[in-house]
Amino acid sequence: MTTSTASRGRWLVKQEPEEYPWDALVADRSTAWTGVRNFQARNNLRAMKSGDLVIYYHSGSAREAVGICRVTKSAYRDPTSPHEDWLCVDLAPVRNLPKPVPLAVIKADPTLSDVALVRQSRLSVMPLTEFHFNRIIELGGLQPQSEKM
Repeated sequence: MTTSTASRGRWLVKQEPEEYPWDALVADRSTAWTGVRNFQARNNLRAMKSGDLVIYYHSGSAREAVGICRVTKSAYRDPTSPHEDWLCVDLAPVRNLPKPVPLAVIKADPTLSDVALVRQSRLSVMPLTEFHFNRIIELGGLQPQSEKM
């Protein structure tokens, strides 16, 4: 593993599929991840760097991880807010998970018990360790291949 891979961040973002489903991100090829108005989630956006990998999670009634995207632009001022302290990042899809990973499966996996998705269910942007990121994509039918994503 190279140094750049070791320092690359891993994240999870949540969105209700009725608002902006994974398929819309795939069709759009890129989006500004705007509208975050929680201080902890905003701080997580601030920590995201171009090249970081992100699990896209459908919240609401779906409650499942469905894809992997990449941060293509680090944090900048959110144009949807009149206040300068709110931020956004740009995301682009990398690939679908062959099998969506339901929240129940994540909760049932003892190696994922301390993931923020389980502990802080309302947080919309959260960090993941590389191990947790890899475990979730394994559950989704992919082998971790950090260099190839």
